[in-house]
Amino acid sequence: MIGYITIGTNDPEASGRFYDAVFGAMGGERKSKDGDWIGYGEKGKDGQVYVCPPHDKKAATFGNGSMIAFKAHSKAEVDAAHKAGLAHGGRDEGAPGPRPADSTSYYGAYLRDPTGNKICVYFKS
Repeated sequence: MIGYITIGTNDPEASGRFYDAVFGAMGGERKSKDGDWIGYGEKGKDGQVYVCPPHDKKAATFGNGSMIAFKAHSKAEVDAAHKAGLAHGGRDEGAPGPRPADSTSYYGAYLRDPTGNKICVYFKS
């Protein structure tokens, strides 16, 4: 069970633009901004994802092998989130498509946010 997650950033404004676009394309929204903390969640629900600088004031870094996956409601949302992320400072780590290539039930896309954190946006039918 996940209560909430935090994603480290060195530039809250750039990360905010990226996650506003990605989550907005998936039906999510910015829930809060308190100083350098930005919270996101599904419309009508509490925030579950927070973007913020590290508490220890050191530079945020991404973990090798770490990835956070966000579930979309459709393949179209996966496509839109990937496109929006690229347009707002993200880097491509895998274009939208079935995974594995012959899958009929799993469709995903992979991005790195402005700090380098790897995310996946996926739809599973």
